[in-house]
Amino acid sequence: MNLPRVGFGYDVHALAVNRKLWLGGVKIEYSLGLQGHSDADVLIHALCDALLGAANLRDIGFHFPDTSNEYENIDSKILLSKTMNLLRTKGYEFGNADCTVCAEEPKLNPHIFAMQKCLSEVIGADIDCISIKATTSEKMGFVGRKEGIAAYATVLIYKI
Repeated sequence: MNLPRVGFGYDVHALAVNRKLWLGGVKIEYSLGLQGHSDADVLIHALCDALLGAANLRDIGFHFPDTSNEYENIDSKILLSKTMNLLRTKGYEFGNADCTVCAEEPKLNPHIFAMQKCLSEVIGADIDCISIKATTSEKMGFVGRKEGIAAYATVLIYKI
């Protein structure tokens, strides 16, 4: 039976000086960026994990290990494109995504449409199929202390 499949992804990166802040494939002007082996785009990483999980293809670290020089400082949009190729090779297509980014700063609402547009272009889906929400953690935990940013993603995929 070819029922739709769902996947869930989560990622977190610490805020760091001398790094650019990339979220949802969009460069956001801010005094700090995210620390990571790649460009540390937590939103795209959570989305990749959700997609890979839905297709039972393991996780982002399995396919794009942070021990590989090939992925050092890589643009995460490339990882998302490669993830979509893996899904399509296995016979799946993207249905929709519901994503949440949790950050105290910067305010992300002004950037949501640009992130939706970017992700929809990389995935090859209608912009209306990509939901992105922004929230804070009400000054609690590592996000509340402005030590990092977290992202969550839920996706629906279906067999072609």
